[in-house]
Formats: sequence, C-alpha cells, structure tokens
Amino acid sequence: MLRRARELTGYRLLASDGEIGTCTDFLFDDRDWVVRYMVADTRKWLPGRKVLISPASLGEPDWNSQTFPIGLSRQQIKDSPALDEHEPVSRQYERTYHEFLGYGLYWEGPGLWGAYPDPWGIVHPVPSTREPPEPQPQQAEPRQGHLRSVNEVHGYRVHASDDQFGMVDDFMFDDHSWVVEWLVVDTHRWLPGRKVLVSPEWAEAVDWVERRVDFAMTSGQIKSSPEYDPAAPITREYEASLYDFYGRSKRR
Repeated sequence: MLRRARELTGYRLLASDGEIGTCTDFLFDDRDWVVRYMVADTRKWLPGRKVLISPASLGEPDWNSQTFPIGLSRQQIKDSPALDEHEPVSRQYERTYHEFLGYGLYWEGPGLWGAYPDPWGIVHPVPSTREPPEPQPQQAEPRQGHLRSVNEVHGYRVHASDDQFGMVDDFMFDDHSWVVEWLVVDTHRWLPGRKVLVSPEWAEAVDWVERRVDFAMTSGQIKSSPEYDPAAPITREYEASLYDFYGRSKRR
C-alpha cells in the first residue's frame, strides 16, 4: 500500500511497552529513493536526542487512533546509540545502530535492503549455503551516507524541460519496500488547485544546493497528465495510467 509521508507525520509511536513520542520526519537515501528511517520526536522522554526507527521495526499503522506500533521496547530505544538532536547521521552511526539491534546492513548487498527487497529481510537474514566470499581489504568507512530529510525536500522547485511547473509537496512510498514511488507536486502557481504525481525515477537531476528537481518532460505533458485527487486512494490502475501517459515503465 502507498503511504503519504505528511499523512503519517504526527502519528503517536507505540513501543511494545508504552508510548515514546510522535513521528516527525523520514530520512530517505538519495541514490535509490528508499526511506531508511522514521525520525521520532521523543523530546518529552529523551530530550536532546534524535531517535531513528528503521522500517524493519515498524508495524502496521492504525488509521483510526493515528498510532504507529514499533517492535522495540522503550528500554531498547533508550539504550540504542545516542545521536545529538542536530548531529548528521554518519555511516558509522548507522553501522553501530544496526549492530546494536542485530540488523543487517542495508547498503551491503544487491537488493534494496542488503540482499532483500524489503526491510524485514535484514532482521532475520536467511542463512546462505554459498561459499563465503574471499576476504576483501578493509576500507575506511565513509563519514556521510546519502540520507536526506523529507521535511527539508518539501518545497523544492520542480522543473520540466521548458519551465518550472510546481514544488514538491509530499512523498508517497510503498509501505512494504519503503521505496518512494511518487513525488506529489503542487502546481498551484501554474495550474491552480491541481496536484500531479511524478516518479523520482524520472528525475534527470537533483540540485540539493539550489533545492531543485529537473524532469525530462514538457510543461504541456504535465498540464494534461491524469489528475491526482489527494482524497482518493492510489490504485494500481491509476499508477498504470500514469506510466502509460508518460511512456514509461516501472523499473523495480
């Protein structure tokens, strides 16, 4: 099922033995557009800390109570590696965090999540019957990964090949793989009252400094694209109509 990031922001987060705070943001990998962490606001409980929750620890949200279950105890979350509230998430921190929880590393393997297509694979890795690979020379851990804040990308200018056509309004991701399937683009300055969906896979370039995303499509194509209704669920038929309209095929 597809979820909108802004729809989940503010949901109360329930550990296995009590509430810990609320969902405040998501961090995605800017190379393959996959959500790697939910950011929890736990300031009433753990002030001064940035608390990350891997999708591997998340359960099914309850839409009626607006709660999100977490498959960890409050003590596990409290004892997890501390990260200063304003400190960037380094790759070394990620490694320490994953090792503490007993998770595999999502960046080691050919899949979206290590050797797997979804985050639950890294929790209980399947034993391999293959011969272990030859030892490789140790390399220094890169200081930074490729994580970006969904909140920070909100408002990025979105350009067609011939004009600006809107701004990033939301992220829509698959709650199984946690792949960002669509960017919701607000075109109110150009097409009043209309929002459109475009896949981040179609982006030709992203300028993180200038806060801009470029697509190889014309403004006319965007104007006549299938209309997106935020109040209606995204069906596979609607998604297929988008791929057909833009002459694209889903790569994954």
